[in-house]
Amino acid sequence: MDISFYELTATSLEKMLPKLLEKAYDANQRVVVLLDSEERVHLMNATLWTYATLSFLPHGSQHDSIEDTSRNPIWLTTHLENPNDAQVIIITTEESLLTSPTQFQRCLDIFDGNNPQSVAQAHQRYRSYQEQGYTCVLWRQSLTGQWEKATLPLQ
Repeated sequence: MDISFYELTATSLEKMLPKLLEKAYDANQRVVVLLDSEERVHLMNATLWTYATLSFLPHGSQHDSIEDTSRNPIWLTTHLENPNDAQVIIITTEESLLTSPTQFQRCLDIFDGNNPQSVAQAHQRYRSYQEQGYTCVLWRQSLTGQWEKATLPLQ
C-alpha cells in the first residue's frame, strides 16, 4: 500500500478535500474520511453539499439515518471504521496512525504545514510507516496552491 502525505500550506482542508474526493469518486473508489471532531464532520458534510455550484459528492456519516452504509461512496467519521467497504482512507487528524493500513488500498494523510506541531506529528507517522515497509510519498503545496512532489522526507 502506498501512503501519500499532503502538506497544506496555501489552502484549507475544506477547500482541498472535495477535490481529492472528486478524483476518488470519479475513479469509482470508496473513501473513508477520518476527521478530528464531530464539529468537523458536520462542517465537512455541509461543505460537500456546497463546495461548488453544480457539484455534489454523495456521502454519509453516523449522523445520517441510513440503514445501508455500504451504499455511501464517501463516509465521514471521527474513528477508524470502514462501513462502506472503502479502498481509500483519508486521514485529517494530527495524531492518527493506522495500526492495520492493509485494510485499505491507499492512504492519504493530510496535515497543516503551517502548524509546527502538525508537521512534527506527520513526520512521526511518515517514519513509522516507512519503518513498517510502506512506500511513503510527500506532496507539498506551493504558494500558488499547486502540488509538488517533495524529494526529501518531512523536515
